[in-house]
Amino acid sequence: EKTKMSNILKNAKEHFKNKLNGELHKVAVEEWKQDVYYKGTYSFATESKIMQLQQEGKVAEALVESILQKALTPEGKRMFTEFDKQTLMHDVDPAVLIKIASAINKATTEYRTVDEVAKN
Repeated sequence: EKTKMSNILKNAKEHFKNKLNGELHKVAVEEWKQDVYYKGTYSFATESKIMQLQQEGKVAEALVESILQKALTPEGKRMFTEFDKQTLMHDVDPAVLIKIASAINKATTEYRTVDEVAKN
């Protein structure tokens, strides 16, 4: 029984690893003269802070957090660090941030149903 469970977890981890290593998607951000890249999936560890901010009603912060965590360079490295949060919150066009976050979060819409489940 224990071996069966460890095989299940091994398979689950392998499946997720393959999804994480999949090709990057991109959104063209003309305003920044830059493409922003993102993955098609993220771990719950990445999603949890964003979800917590949403549940606290901090929608703008959740949007910026999703960009901080998920916006990538063409090489797949994070585009921003935690130190960029205040700049994104105060000195960057919200319409552009919404465009980027919408593209990034559309890739992970299956996570959004968790909010609905939690409310019921």
